[in-house]
Amino acid sequence: MRGKKRRRSPRRQNAVPDGGWIWGRHPVEAALANPARRIKRLLIAGEADKLTIPAGVTPENAGKDEISDLLPPDAVHQGIALLADPLPDLAIEDICAIPAEKPRSTIVILDQVTDPHNVGAVLRSAAVFGADAVILPDRNAPPMTGTLAKSSSGAIESVPLIRVTNLVRAMESLKQAGYWCIGLDSEAGASLETLKSSPYQAIALGAEGPGLRRLTRESCDDFCRIEATGPLHSLNVSNAAAVALFALTRQATD
Repeated sequence: MRGKKRRRSPRRQNAVPDGGWIWGRHPVEAALANPARRIKRLLIAGEADKLTIPAGVTPENAGKDEISDLLPPDAVHQGIALLADPLPDLAIEDICAIPAEKPRSTIVILDQVTDPHNVGAVLRSAAVFGADAVILPDRNAPPMTGTLAKSSSGAIESVPLIRVTNLVRAMESLKQAGYWCIGLDSEAGASLETLKSSPYQAIALGAEGPGLRRLTRESCDDFCRIEATGPLHSLNVSNAAAVALFALTRQATD
């Protein structure tokens, strides 16, 4: 999807508020391999020959402390940091066009998941299991930061993160395009394993504690739970997303 022509978005929703820095080996390697990335600077504390560096990008030698000074205090950069422009945005209309292009598709919807580490981990799972996008509201969601990119382990370069003004309206658009919207709820009567498979599926997950909001729930076509066999009955949202994506992928191949 990254190579296709994108519809014009009203603004750069994925602008990076912490200066556009990406750090850590996996996120930087993924950014360097992404032709959609416009690289401004590449700082390396050590040997540059361990990275595959595209033509036109000249690495700069820098000390680890020098790199640390450019990044947030808790950034684990492994001696590698990259400054880049934000990726071009995709709109919900781009995602709604997928059923006309692919025989199957899975989307992840996050409802007020505010922790960037969780969103990054969901993106990583989405990349592993072939999801086409992660959708979240523009408000009450973390901005695109280097921390989120680091938590995604480079998945942000291959899985679009779509921000929408109105999540319910976006879900209605997805349903009109052919997606079956499934709400993940630990109290649901049906388990994920027994859910009837659909070629186009959107799995919706809410924040830990409150779960899906009322209007988001009302926009779901179905609900299911992850079957628990131990003393605990709920998972962290990123872990729940990974389990759900694995189950949906297995259903698709059965």
